[in-house]
Amino acid sequence: MFNAIPWNTLKAITSPLRQACCLPHQKSYISILILYLLLSFQDGSYLAEFLLQKGYEVHGIIRRSSSFNTGRIEHLYQNPQTHTEGNMKLHYGDLTDSTCLVKIMNQVKPSEVYNLGAQSHVKVSFELAEYTANVDGVGTLRLLDAIQTCGLTTSVRFYQASTSELYGKVQEIPQKETTPFYPRSPYGAAKLYAYWIVVNFREAYNMFAVNGILFNHESPRRGSNFVTRKISRSVAKIHLGQLESFHLGNLDSKRDWGHAKDYVEAMWLMLQQEEPEDLVISTGEVHSVREFVERAFSHVGKTIVWEGKDEQEVGRCQETGVVHVKVDPKFFRKSGIFLYLLFTSVDFLQGDSSKAYQKFGWKPRVTFVDLVKEMVEADIELMKNNPNA
Repeated sequence: MFNAIPWNTLKAITSPLRQACCLPHQKSYISILILYLLLSFQDGSYLAEFLLQKGYEVHGIIRRSSSFNTGRIEHLYQNPQTHTEGNMKLHYGDLTDSTCLVKIMNQVKPSEVYNLGAQSHVKVSFELAEYTANVDGVGTLRLLDAIQTCGLTTSVRFYQASTSELYGKVQEIPQKETTPFYPRSPYGAAKLYAYWIVVNFREAYNMFAVNGILFNHESPRRGSNFVTRKISRSVAKIHLGQLESFHLGNLDSKRDWGHAKDYVEAMWLMLQQEEPEDLVISTGEVHSVREFVERAFSHVGKTIVWEGKDEQEVGRCQETGVVHVKVDPKFFRKSGIFLYLLFTSVDFLQGDSSKAYQKFGWKPRVTFVDLVKEMVEADIELMKNNPNA
């Protein structure tokens, strides 16, 4: 028997009288949530909260490490000091180990499975290409095969976290479900395999399995190695006098940014439909890194004016004259592995999620302005308590 981790676990963040919800396809409300790199995984923590609010029993699979790596879900413990068990149970596992996946699947017998496990950093995927393929691509196959091996193909609904990186060298703007894929990184290529293996299992085994093609989504829980969080953290430090300036690459790079909370709701909604269907989830709005910087500083009472061009461009505070933002050539990816990335970077990513709206009424609630504000304010509080966080 594959036992749950004895640290006990997580509690619903709702009241003891958990809200009942209409889930026509299931009675047990049990899900398996593949959290994987939990410490830096914003989606896993938000989805866990969401499912617990809905009254689910949630089982999370995480990789073994020397520490408890539960920072993003610490607040969900019934008693964070003692790790008292609640309605979420954690299991050690790995998407590279098919045996453990079969054992967990057979033990839990879930009604829903959300695969959020991945090596999701594009740059890192060039340096760890084989590992990325093994986890993001073949790992998805192992998970689907575990469901099939345990005879659960007709009782489980499966969600695969797909990505806008599938579009890479975009063939049309905006991108929608019928837009041809053209991935431009090992990460995108691995996710493309995962996308098609989900489609194949759906058709071969009549399995309810869907791909959510999610565009960029951010939050205060975003990993600090992503540009949006780098900006919000740096602005918070500057506001508190802990930092004078920080460096960025291409200020005019544009993305379709939404809030992770909105996107995890879309994940769940995709599994509540009568028929499985792959869908794009996005805001449909595009903003540049430059806009993100300007908006972030505006929330701390600073106006950024830009001077210079290209690698010499800087962002200066209009009120004080201090330079807070500098362009660093190394972030343009011009040497070694970065030279290759320069010529294979993705183009203009803008999603069209109108089909999701037509199908089940989903649309983003959090605006770009409110997203930036929330991230900056959260990092200000974080840096007040721990400047080295």
